Parts: sequence; C-alpha cells; structure tokens
Amino acid sequence: MAGRITLSQPRNGFRAGFDSVLLGAAVRNGTQNLLDLGAGVGTAGLVALALGRAARATLLERHAETAALARENIADNGFSGRAEALTLDILASGPTRQAAGLAANHFDAVIANPPFFDVGQGTLAPEASRADARHMAQEGLEAWIRCAAGCAAAGGEFVIVYPAQGLSTLLAAMAPRFGAVTVLPISPRPGAPATRVLVRGKKGSRAPLTLLAGRALHGEDGRDFAQEFDAIFRGAAALDW
Repeated sequence: MAGRITLSQPRNGFRAGFDSVLLGAAVRNGTQNLLDLGAGVGTAGLVALALGRAARATLLERHAETAALARENIADNGFSGRAEALTLDILASGPTRQAAGLAANHFDAVIANPPFFDVGQGTLAPEASRADARHMAQEGLEAWIRCAAGCAAAGGEFVIVYPAQGLSTLLAAMAPRFGAVTVLPISPRPGAPATRVLVRGKKGSRAPLTLLAGRALHGEDGRDFAQEFDAIFRGAAALDW
C-alpha cells in the first residue's frame, strides 16, 4: 500500500505482511460497517478504508499496546471520524463484548487474519503479541468463526485469509453459520501448490460453495509480483474476486 497508508508497528512484535493487505483489499465495495477481528495495528481495516471499500471500520485487538498503535495509525492516516480500535479479546463473552462497545448482529462485513499454527507447532515467538498472532489451538479457530457470526448482520459477509493446509478445518467451522462460500487459492508462482486461501461466506445463506481458479502472487521467476498483486500492494487496486 505504498503511498496510501502509513503504519506504526511494534519494533519486536508481529509485523503486518501481504496477508493483511490482501484481506483489506478483498472487502466488497460498498461495505458500510466493517469489523476487523484481531486487527493488530489495523492494517487490513485501514487498507479497506484507503481503497474506499468500506465507509467505517472497527478494529478489535486484545493487546493494549498494539491497540494503541492501531489508534495512532487511525489518526495518522486521517480516519479518526471513520474508524475506532477496541481493546477486547474475541474470546470474551457476548455481554462483555457488547459492554465494550462491540455491537452484535451489526456489521455487514467481518474480516480476520487469525493465528495459523496450532499451539505446539513451529517455534513460539518470544514477544506475546507476535506469538498470539501466529499460534492458536485448533479449537480456537471455531471461536473466531463464532465471534464473526455473532457480530455480522443477517446476510453479512465474513472474509478470512488462512493457510491452504487448514482449509478443511476452516470450512467445517464456517459451515453451520455461513453459506455461499467462495474460496480463492493463492500460490507463490504459477503451477505451484496454493499456500494461502481467501475465503468469503454469507451469514445464514444456504447457497453452495464456489471454488475459484487459483492465482499466483509472482511470475514464473518468483521475484516480481504478478501485475494484479503488484497493483494491490501499491495501493492502486482492490482484489477482484
């Protein structure tokens, strides 16, 4: 998002990458009220605002220091009248979330870039916010989906970016709550297996799943971004899917 937004990030904590930018760029145009679960410093939500995909964004982050950086980023990018950051754990009860200002059944779009390693896999990062952003027990994904469904309005969309190897678990968690599911596989380069998926679903829908053709981040040489993704990362385009 060169030239569109600037971000203050923790020196040693989790730092936003292309997943967060793709997630923000994947928000459907015309979204009025956007909720970013586990927002970190606010990257995805601010990308959606900067691209004009959403009118207003609420950023939900459990770590107070990271949430403070999200508020700083909201102000620094001129979105103080259109965004807010709440310090709140998505695992909090419904009444606790509502008492903190997070409305139930309200948002027409909810987005998430949740932790992607099961606890016990990989190497746990020493800094708490970074560790939380990368590690989560398998049952934790169910809690994220449940929170998204509770916050989304009837017919509202949920968009998530997740590792491709976790797709079956993700779809199983979404199935009771979201239909009209669309899956976009993303690979590092043409012909390579997908490493990430963007998945979109509609709350309460019974429409069947759509599996889109995969897209490659890079060209054949694996260095430069493909034209579509280069435009997204430069802040010149949203994701058309």
